[in-house]
Amino acid sequence: MHIRLQTRFSRIYRLTYTKVGEERNRIGGFKYQHEVGCSSLSGTGKICDHITRSSLQAVMAEPALAKNHKEKRVFRFSDYDCIGFDLDNTLCRYKLTQMVKLEYEVLAEYLVTQKGYNAEYLLKPLETDIDFLQKGLVFDFHKGNILQLGSDGYIRKGSHGTRFMTDAEIEGIYGPDRKWSVSVAFCQNLLEAWNGPMSEKIRTLSDYFDMPAALAFGRIVDSLDVKEGNKLEFYNVWPDVLDGLIYMFKRENFHLDTGGYFSALKRNPEKFVNKCSNNVINWLKQIKHSKVVFLLTGSHVDFASFTATNSLGANWRDLFDIVVCYARKPGFFTGAKPFLKLDGLTETDPIGSEDLEFGNIYSQGNWQDLYQFLAKKTGLQHPKCLYVGDNLIQDVYAPSEYTKCDTVAVIEELGAEGMCGDDTYFHSDASIIVSECWGSYFGGKEEQRDGSSLWGIITKKYSKICVPDLDVLANLPLTNEFHMFSQREDDSDLLGYYPGCPKSLKQT
Repeated sequence: MHIRLQTRFSRIYRLTYTKVGEERNRIGGFKYQHEVGCSSLSGTGKICDHITRSSLQAVMAEPALAKNHKEKRVFRFSDYDCIGFDLDNTLCRYKLTQMVKLEYEVLAEYLVTQKGYNAEYLLKPLETDIDFLQKGLVFDFHKGNILQLGSDGYIRKGSHGTRFMTDAEIEGIYGPDRKWSVSVAFCQNLLEAWNGPMSEKIRTLSDYFDMPAALAFGRIVDSLDVKEGNKLEFYNVWPDVLDGLIYMFKRENFHLDTGGYFSALKRNPEKFVNKCSNNVINWLKQIKHSKVVFLLTGSHVDFASFTATNSLGANWRDLFDIVVCYARKPGFFTGAKPFLKLDGLTETDPIGSEDLEFGNIYSQGNWQDLYQFLAKKTGLQHPKCLYVGDNLIQDVYAPSEYTKCDTVAVIEELGAEGMCGDDTYFHSDASIIVSECWGSYFGGKEEQRDGSSLWGIITKKYSKICVPDLDVLANLPLTNEFHMFSQREDDSDLLGYYPGCPKSLKQT
């Protein structure tokens, strides 16, 4: 788990970047310093104005031999020397109906009791508006609007509070082209809105941990409009919702048994955590037999150990050569924060790549040091690396855009919404992650324009393949050949979805 949060009165992170020396430019990065206000969670900070996306990519460039830009359109796990996995919602899958309900209830209770918002709105059962939930929605904080974006910042759909806006209303607010300057800039560089000045205007709900915040935010806006008898000129709701997320997810809560969320999971893990199948566990063992396998998670070591034990089993550490917790993605892939040793649950001394060892667990760190460690252990100057994860910003966009680590996207909506050519796939929590009112997470062919959502485009552009879960891969040999995404605009660009493309993208 790695939730990006910002304190109400000050940013969690204040980032200072300096160019990394030539020796480190081989694998890229910026040095930066974090000053932590709420050390448990990923924060937002203002990136120096002179640092541009192009300059970042220039500094982080690797030798051409590290990645051939004319790659074949075939993907094989066997082609990689090192394979890494995210934990939450990748290896460890949650019972999402129960988990999202818990998250909403804890958040709503906090907003009523600690922030004084209207219980009549917030404490309504989640089920009343369950179809309003969707991963990947974007907040326009100040207008009280919730948006679904296309790839270029185009507003595909939008609501004010929980009331969906008409096309005329969207165009009246954002212009006839339905583009908000902030959403356009966000789509051009997803990390600018993660850490930069845009983070004060826009926020995306990128995974199942913060997905319920959309309904809480929307219901508060509804209540304020009714109270005032009209729309407000300016909404200042988000700082309070953010405080509620911090209250739930700050990393000290697991150890202290506070905040409502972690304590509920600890009391009854079977209610919230799915057991990983034997097929996937055996698949990991098979990979480890011939590859270096690493676990890279945003969760603090105590929560990561808890979820890994309950999903992968008591011997979960044997599945990985090295484990990195509290990785603070996406910054892990763009910065140079040192790895920290662990004394039990306590972070201790910083450690360089030359002192990392197989069999250990570390905290924080950065990709460039991990890559140097992997190069040393494999004996290869440029080992070919792959990372498998669910969060399209943290796990797919960041490593693919800012390093030469390839990615596989694990998106549960692919199975829950339905795949072409596979009517047998069943997702037990489809009702909470599939939304009729927002439409497909991936977009749809039936609409004007190309119909793709921002997340559909990110998936195709930055991952090699996309799967609904790891079980669909586990019975296949590592040499199995998958069609990769092609970057073409015709239907061949859908071949990277496995075992089938989203039904919404094949509709006419």
